Amino acid sequence: MNKVFNLFLCLFPFLAVHAQIHEIGVFVGGSNYIGDVGPTTYISPNEPALGILYKWNKSPRHAYRFSYTQSKITSNDLDSEEAGRNQRGYHFENSIKEVSLGLEFNFFDFNLHEMKNKITPYVYSGISYFRYDELYILSGITRKDKSTGSFAIPMNLGIKSNITPNFILAVEVGARYTLTDNLDGSNPKNDNLETLQFGNLNNNDWYVFSGLTLTYTFGNKPCYCAE
Repeated sequence: MNKVFNLFLCLFPFLAVHAQIHEIGVFVGGSNYIGDVGPTTYISPNEPALGILYKWNKSPRHAYRFSYTQSKITSNDLDSEEAGRNQRGYHFENSIKEVSLGLEFNFFDFNLHEMKNKITPYVYSGISYFRYDELYILSGITRKDKSTGSFAIPMNLGIKSNITPNFILAVEVGARYTLTDNLDGSNPKNDNLETLQFGNLNNNDWYVFSGLTLTYTFGNKPCYCAE
């Protein structure tokens, strides 16, 4: 993660020179997983998640957004309300390191030209790439096969407000539909491990980030009226 922060520091002078309204800040919250092991509660953060993000506000209604977020995801069948899972007793732990790029859309005008307090719900989507460990479960014990990467589709819903002229606070929930079904060890890709597959192999896994973002705005105020 230090390399990512160093990259932001290197880009900061460039962004300031070519600025309209930019935001840079942090994400603090939690993560949870939805798949073939453990409970299937949609929003149930059980591990801390941290990240950094950058936004370029192109207009009062939309912004281009880049973020890096990392967290551990865990789940345990013993926490499930499904009798079959509870009796099976599988559990796993994996790590997620994600970069995401996409478009954030505001439901109401969020004109940073104006100094008054504003509030708006927003949605975000785009494309994410994340690193994780390929797992498999043998004799009830979760084991690591290799580290790999995959893509996911982020779907965020949040609400934000400018709490000071230069700081914006937001609360958001972001679900990721992944293009893999093996965050939990249920569907190992290794041909030698196919006999260890279990669960619904037709559904891919999800993970969810829930929490707060705090961003600092900088740069020249844009003239949105020219858009």
